[in-house]
Amino acid sequence: MIDNKDGLKPKEIKKNSAKESNKTLESLKKQAAELKEEAKEAFDIAKGKINENLSDENIEKAKVKLSKYAEDAKEVFDDVSKKASEFAEDPKEEIEEATKKTKTFFQKLFRK
Repeated sequence: MIDNKDGLKPKEIKKNSAKESNKTLESLKKQAAELKEEAKEAFDIAKGKINENLSDENIEKAKVKLSKYAEDAKEVFDDVSKKASEFAEDPKEEIEEATKKTKTFFQKLFRK
């Protein structure tokens, strides 16, 4: 700030203060504009990166991978289903055999 050591009159001090304030205001406006421009550039870069990651090509790659995983999962499910049905057949056969033997046993027991 300007002080009265220079022997300035109050009008001159006020005029110099106004000039100084205007300079400071202009400087702040310039800095704000630069900051705005830098922020816009950063936003554009970030937007570009996001668009790149979400591009159709990357989406298609993801779909291909998901399709492959789905096929693999279906194969595993089919294998598990087949093994489970094979496992279930063994006890079924044993139950049928035991039922037949039990029936035969009771028929022989009560015929005599």
